[in-house]
Amino acid sequence: MAGGKQDQKPVAALIALADRAFLSVEAVAYFVLGMLLAVAALFGIVSAASSLWSAVPGQGSVDSMLVAVDRMLLVLMIVEILHTVRASFLSGNLVCEPFLIVGLIASIRRILIITLQSSQSSQPGRWSPDSEAILHSTMLELGVLGGLILVMVVSIYMLRRSTRDSQRTGI
Repeated sequence: MAGGKQDQKPVAALIALADRAFLSVEAVAYFVLGMLLAVAALFGIVSAASSLWSAVPGQGSVDSMLVAVDRMLLVLMIVEILHTVRASFLSGNLVCEPFLIVGLIASIRRILIITLQSSQSSQPGRWSPDSEAILHSTMLELGVLGGLILVMVVSIYMLRRSTRDSQRTGI
């Protein structure tokens, strides 16, 4: 009986060592990922500002504005992912809500881009026989995105409500 407990001590020590090593690797990975996301966000901000600045002489060129809005929303997504990485690093748990928010931003971003692009194709002189097929596929995509947004909003609401309820009951 005493020999069995003696054999478990080296195994427990090995498990503790592996746990510390994996936590260290995880911390380094989070740090590197966070730094890369921060650099990507900075480049995105510079790119969005450049697009806005180039739109000024063209008196608000729609193409430049489209690029600028797209890049700003991309930066917003990157910052939200960075927040998720930070929250996961601090809590030690993977948090669902920030991922839902990133998905929500991405869906809204796509809707805005589709809307801006379709406003350009509906101008006189840009209508072609293929435009009807593009319009149908665009409307289908907008419908799917609308449904996806609804599902994500309901999911965020339910997640927040369950968190609030569990805090209230002490579970």
